[in-house]
Amino acid sequence: MQQDQDIELIWGRLQRSAFRSAIQLNAKDQTYLYKKGLETVQSHARDFIASRLAPAFPAKDGKQTPWRGHPAFVAQHATATCCRGCLEKWHGIIKGRPLNDTEQDYVVQIIMYWLKRQCDENISLGDNL
Repeated sequence: MQQDQDIELIWGRLQRSAFRSAIQLNAKDQTYLYKKGLETVQSHARDFIASRLAPAFPAKDGKQTPWRGHPAFVAQHATATCCRGCLEKWHGIIKGRPLNDTEQDYVVQIIMYWLKRQCDENISLGDNL
């Protein structure tokens, strides 16, 4: 899997989706991200993916990712890594089997790519993030 190339291709598709591209971090999530830092949030994202998305048949699939409460959750919706259905549709990762380590790493990478871009956009707009 050529992850850097895949992320760029997927990113372009996500930006053309009015729904996905409209998702933004709220002030509370921005503050959390700023205070905890990207490294901590990445660790949390890795744990969320392993427990909520990686199983072949995740509990409550399609509804397992909250819309708020953690920046990684918001990023999952923005990057279509929120459920196995979106993961299959947008990223070509087949449902019905556990995610392997490479696939989990890819999901975390695209979540972090989105979060870093959110940080960059907020800095350029003069926010405190």
